[in-house]
Amino acid sequence: MTDIEELLLSRIRDVADYPEPGVMFKDITPLLADPAAFTALTDALAEISVRNGATKIVGLEARGFILGAPVAVRAGLGFVPVRKAGKLPGATLSQAYDLEYGSAEIEVHAEDLAASDRVMVVDDVLATGGTAEASLELIRRAGAKVAGVAVLMELGFLGGRGRLAASLAGAPLEALLQV
Repeated sequence: MTDIEELLLSRIRDVADYPEPGVMFKDITPLLADPAAFTALTDALAEISVRNGATKIVGLEARGFILGAPVAVRAGLGFVPVRKAGKLPGATLSQAYDLEYGSAEIEVHAEDLAASDRVMVVDDVLATGGTAEASLELIRRAGAKVAGVAVLMELGFLGGRGRLAASLAGAPLEALLQV
């Protein structure tokens, strides 16, 4: 285990039975509250973005905003929020996707992405991959290219990586931690 992996893991708190019985929630708020850990995380995600030729960062609501915006600043890139449906003013592109218990919809301002953009999706956790998969579709529908997906942690037992394989179309998926 690398030093950064140890630092990040040491700042993630397990919360049993949240949001429902049987779930072990990975709380990143202690990591965000620690300036050294938050800076290390931001630097690592920015390095992944630059290495993969990203020109913009997409952050997925809501914790992807917390991580994506400072990553964009650190990497010298633009930041584009992908929001839940109905939260963005003006013309948007939307993408519906299935959840474990229903469906959801996300949106992006189409004019925030251009054909010349290579977009890195940044989020805190890759779980089942539904939201990330929908965001990749939105990026392509806006005319931009996918540079990859970068997350703090991947919950491998939920199979998100396999679900994203086709949507990534060869773009990388990088997780700093495997849980």
